[in-house]
Amino acid sequence: MKQLLILITVTLIFSTVSKAESPYPVRGLCIAAPSVDGVDEFCKFIETDLAPAGLNVLILRIDHQYQFKSRPELVGQNPYSEADVKKLVKVCKENNIRLMPQINLFGHQSWATRVGKLLEVYPQFDETPNVKFPEKYEWPNADGLYCKSYCPLHPEVHDVVFDLVDEICDVFETDAYHAGLDEVFYIGHEQCPRCYGKDKAELFAGEVTKIRNHLKEKNRELWIWGDRLIDGKTTGIGLWEGSYNNTHRAIDLIPKDVVICDWHYERPDPTAVLFAAKGLRVVTCPWRTPAIAVEQEKNMRSYISGATKEMKPKYLGMVQTVWNSAEGFMKSYRGQAEPGKEDKSAECFKELAKVWNK
Repeated sequence: MKQLLILITVTLIFSTVSKAESPYPVRGLCIAAPSVDGVDEFCKFIETDLAPAGLNVLILRIDHQYQFKSRPELVGQNPYSEADVKKLVKVCKENNIRLMPQINLFGHQSWATRVGKLLEVYPQFDETPNVKFPEKYEWPNADGLYCKSYCPLHPEVHDVVFDLVDEICDVFETDAYHAGLDEVFYIGHEQCPRCYGKDKAELFAGEVTKIRNHLKEKNRELWIWGDRLIDGKTTGIGLWEGSYNNTHRAIDLIPKDVVICDWHYERPDPTAVLFAAKGLRVVTCPWRTPAIAVEQEKNMRSYISGATKEMKPKYLGMVQTVWNSAEGFMKSYRGQAEPGKEDKSAECFKELAKVWNK
């Protein structure tokens, strides 16, 4: 009995020390949902590769790739069944990984020369109905078209998108949801009779707040990308990773319990400090350059070690982003990709895992 008590005590001490030595609470990955045929392989990958690497947060960009019962008209191609999602839920629970879905809200309602599912079915939600898609997409272009947005002030849009949000969160059995909200270029546009002339920062903050309040009703947390909250001109960060259309002032208007995914891909810009100083929790998000990912990870640990007791809890950690397919990421991670077709985000993730497993 005495030996058992000693063993339990030593185990508890070791667990406490290990937890204390973890550099930060979030060790995450944001990736597109694999094809339906690849769900079983991806579940195995979570079990055999991602969990041992130290992953504890998985953001799955599923968008309309689910058999929605609440809005069957918005089901996309090759959709997951509820059973497919439950496989992911099960393996994540078994490995203590917090699983959250993403359906892009507000921006990213189109891509290149085609409209997304929401605006295809509900064209009346389009913020810029007179901006037409070219036969061949190029950037920059005269219309400023990158991706379409829905009108945040349309009286019916939230009835529709919140049905999707609620259903996908329920099936994922999640306490958090990623709404995207990055690269919103069309906002307060002159073609929109509801939004034109309104303060763009207030429009953006209003949409963030509306989504957050809806999620809060079921004790769910909102995560978003941080680029629209950074002054891209003053900082020199630019119009992609920062805002040129004055939405950055929304940083002072949104609820403080929104989690910010602060992505920078070409330089390790230290804007996590900005978000933390504004009272927002933040994760730093690298992509495809291992050297930059390493520097960003070092910065995150530096922010935490040098922070005041008030600021320290704001620095949540790291989330690796993947913008190629899940299948390509898995092949690259396992060293099975064809020469010249490797997904560099897999190398970034491996660099992060080295720190997580020290």
